[in-house]
Amino acid sequence: MTKKIADAFGSASIKVPFLIPEITKNDKKVVSDSLNSRLLTDGPKLRKFESVFAKFTGAKFAVGVSNGTAALHLSLKAIGIGKGSEVIIPDITFVATASSVLLTGATPVLADVDEDLNISIPSIKKSITSRTKAIIPVHFAGRTCKIKEITSIARKNRISVIEDCAHAIGAVMNGKHAGTFGQAGCFSFYPTKNFTTIEGGMVVTNSKSVADFIRYTRNHGITKTLASRFSSGKPWDYDVENPGYNYRIDEIRASLGINQIKRVRKMNLLRKKAADYYNKNLVDIEGVIVPSKSIGLEHAHHLYIIRISRKYGITRDLLFQKLLKKGIRTSVHYKPLHKFTIFKKMGKIFDKLPNSIEAYSQILSLPIYPSISKKQQDLVINNIKKYKVWSKHLLVDFIRQRYYWKLRGKLYENNCGHPSL
Repeated sequence: MTKKIADAFGSASIKVPFLIPEITKNDKKVVSDSLNSRLLTDGPKLRKFESVFAKFTGAKFAVGVSNGTAALHLSLKAIGIGKGSEVIIPDITFVATASSVLLTGATPVLADVDEDLNISIPSIKKSITSRTKAIIPVHFAGRTCKIKEITSIARKNRISVIEDCAHAIGAVMNGKHAGTFGQAGCFSFYPTKNFTTIEGGMVVTNSKSVADFIRYTRNHGITKTLASRFSSGKPWDYDVENPGYNYRIDEIRASLGINQIKRVRKMNLLRKKAADYYNKNLVDIEGVIVPSKSIGLEHAHHLYIIRISRKYGITRDLLFQKLLKKGIRTSVHYKPLHKFTIFKKMGKIFDKLPNSIEAYSQILSLPIYPSISKKQQDLVINNIKKYKVWSKHLLVDFIRQRYYWKLRGKLYENNCGHPSL
């Protein structure tokens, strides 16, 4: 029997949590050691983390920020997005993608998605207007989107591309890391991500001007670092050329990031093995659609998302409830943006969203993380198989009952309604 694991929300009945952050003893040690420093923010650990992450992605510059939303917000500001601009984003993504656009004063334009839940190229084309200034493609679930086609469309229309790479740490297409195709790539290190700093984010770019803008703007627009202010001259003698924000990431989180990134490739490989095991054991279940194979790219396997079609026999929501009763946490990524009150009011839609609407009724994210065991995965798989069989029995019973009452009605008519029948 699978050992019960107390989940993050205190439920003793959970046997398979949706995720378990990969925090080691060594992670705890480097965090503890960083607390002994006299400089706890904007210091050498951050500089090292930025350097390591730039090398990891192959970007010229990397700038650490407080979270992925801050990364998106500052990247948009760096390329001049503001009031009057329109920014095309996928309808299925986390709300932060759209909120970052609103924070600049611009308008998010919601586009449809493809079968793999990445943004649809035809829908992008239908959504371009004279006000379109940028596209934010999301590399959804760890699979790189059709980024080369998107950047080609952007060049032809003089539009910028800011990549949302929150799911894509370690995602590579033709030897090039996600986030290095457009003007900037924005990463999140939230606890659910492929590696974590608890809270934190990073912008990668090959543009010095974009990097400089973000570096200053994350720290109230101040033109000097903390160390340089106190190294020589008057520490209060600095300038502010543009209004900025408190979007810094501290030394403690930077220390954790340096340690976690050392093993991210190993953690991603474990995610891939878990995804392959799901694929192998779920692919032949009628009504369960597994993710398509990734050809010519390195998938980060941030999420493992199946679809529950009508052929399965019960709805996605009912399966979610039944798995939860068995101690298995699942989720949906995500509720489409067009369903949120704020984006109904402040967003725009120039194309129909049939794929997004259909996907939302079918998608279900299964537990996937480096430490998930085959026993835990088997519990997930066997229950999905079980409820498929259960749904068949329900259908057979339903057909039998319909046939019985239909036959009874005919017999009643043939015998002139004799009460004994």
